[in-house]
Amino acid sequence: MTVLRIVPNIATASIEEVRNFYSGLFDLEVVMDHGWIVTLASDLRAIAQIGIATEGGSGTAVPDVSIEVDDVDEVHRRAVAGGHEVLYGPTDEPWGVRRFFIRDPTGKLLNILSHAV
Repeated sequence: MTVLRIVPNIATASIEEVRNFYSGLFDLEVVMDHGWIVTLASDLRAIAQIGIATEGGSGTAVPDVSIEVDDVDEVHRRAVAGGHEVLYGPTDEPWGVRRFFIRDPTGKLLNILSHAV
């Protein structure tokens, strides 16, 4: 048996608001829209992972979702320009990532990161 994908589902009363948040910050495209559920995706394949943690590292809360991007500083710029409160970072962590935390419109804590090159 092989896991083919893992998809977090985010409950919301406003699909449009949350869709715009994620597509605007992360350039995700709508790949499915049934009205009651919209799925966004990038054009890249990713490894299926689940993080299990007692803390978020460096004394932070465990984030609901971690999103790895190729340019964390660009996403940070977009987040600030969009008026989203940065709750942590951007910070270069001792385990080799640069990251920051924000909340999505539903209150989910997002860990946005890039691995050091």
